[in-house]
Amino acid sequence: MFLVALTGGVASGKSTVTKIFRDNGVPVIDADAIAREVVEPGRPAWHKIRATFGESVFHEDSGELNREALGRIIFDDVEKRRQLNEITHPEIHRIIYKAVIKCFLLGHNFVVMDLPLLFETRVMLNFIHKIITVTCEEDIQVARLIDRSKYTEAEATKRIKAQMPLELKCEQSHFVIENSGTFTDTEEQTLKILAILQDSNQHWKIRGVIFATAALLVSSIAWILNYKYKWYGAN
Repeated sequence: MFLVALTGGVASGKSTVTKIFRDNGVPVIDADAIAREVVEPGRPAWHKIRATFGESVFHEDSGELNREALGRIIFDDVEKRRQLNEITHPEIHRIIYKAVIKCFLLGHNFVVMDLPLLFETRVMLNFIHKIITVTCEEDIQVARLIDRSKYTEAEATKRIKAQMPLELKCEQSHFVIENSGTFTDTEEQTLKILAILQDSNQHWKIRGVIFATAALLVSSIAWILNYKYKWYGAN
């Protein structure tokens, strides 16, 4: 099984592309969904955020994280953003690794990983076989953010500028999906990429390496046990 990273920018349209993949039977690991999971009330990251950022970033009635309040803090302060990442990223990556192993054991040829901060963190880059970046015009990003999250134009622009420019992500990607047009346009681009991924034999190479390594490990253990048995038997 090989790993395909799907990345982009805020409101660039990654969720649309992941839905197309899912609708076509491709397993998708959503880092954003996992990020929301790890900060649920009572989780270790939830306690660490409360200790680091205080009560003001939580809803009083439910105790849940107030993502908007926290967002206003971290988007204005690089150091605060780093602190939050140090709290949440290790737990997010642990859950991602478990999900990848599960997909491998289920026999999937590849899995798509929705990783918005793939290039920013660079943690997963060495494990990725192909990278897809979803891009769109910045004015469309701003309009989507205003419509989706009720931000002002200045707030929406600030959130976009806080991320790595989409142009740089596209330059480092194997595939680019332009999502400024219609859903049909986006779907056609996505399905073409899907066909290429399905034709790849990379998963056989990776499985071959894993099975060969496992066989070597088993053989080594058997040799060691056999050697010890003969040695103790002779003495």
